[in-house]
Amino acid sequence: MNILDKIIATKKQEIAASQKLKSLSELKDSEFFGRKTFSLKQNLKTKSGIIAEFKRKSPSKGIINAHSEIKDVVRSYENNGASAISILTDQEYFGGSSTDIFAVRNSVEIPILRKDFMVDEFQFYEAKAMGADVVLLIAACLSPAQVHEFTELSHELGLEVLLEIHTEKELRHFNPIIDLVGINNRNLKNFEVDLQHSVDLKNLLPENVLSVAESGIYSKENFTFLKEKGFDGFLMGEYFMKNENPGDAFAEFVKSL
Repeated sequence: MNILDKIIATKKQEIAASQKLKSLSELKDSEFFGRKTFSLKQNLKTKSGIIAEFKRKSPSKGIINAHSEIKDVVRSYENNGASAISILTDQEYFGGSSTDIFAVRNSVEIPILRKDFMVDEFQFYEAKAMGADVVLLIAACLSPAQVHEFTELSHELGLEVLLEIHTEKELRHFNPIIDLVGINNRNLKNFEVDLQHSVDLKNLLPENVLSVAESGIYSKENFTFLKEKGFDGFLMGEYFMKNENPGDAFAEFVKSL
């Protein structure tokens, strides 16, 4: 069993526990469920194009940043030109929490991506109730039929969808109603990074599809290479979060571009 399989098995247990704590009707009654969402598709065309991520740890790197306050970090990201915020809500493997997005929703006025392993309808209602604007669908976790079904549900809830792929085979998960396609530079099964592989996959997408380069962007040179190859957005987290002050690291990076 690889790490992705382990994460999904744990995730299904977490979902079952969450469903016992809160019903769909309770989620629909939450403070943010009826709010009008911000559009990532629109925001990528403004500011830096960077989706700046808040991430405490990862399976491959362990603890990345255990001390920074999420509210301070996301405010700094926005103030220094982030087009959107990505927040890990997986607890077991990434140190996130289902309350993280809720806690900062009123602190920023740019889109928030709920980054998690979305495998059940309940999670999409959770995302809306948290105050998320966008959800991540990971092709490696889902069938093409599930991607289509979950995209339709997301749109019904007013959420945009970022579909993540990392192999040519996963291109079959794409469908015309997907909002954006993220191409993971890091293989989820062995965590190797290959930027050129991502460029090759991007070139197989329809021309009008917004593309986001994800993971493994560790330098201005990486960023510039991917931008020159036509990527519209850039999901970056570890590069900033490994610093004592992630917001300052983000500001310095944007100034260097």
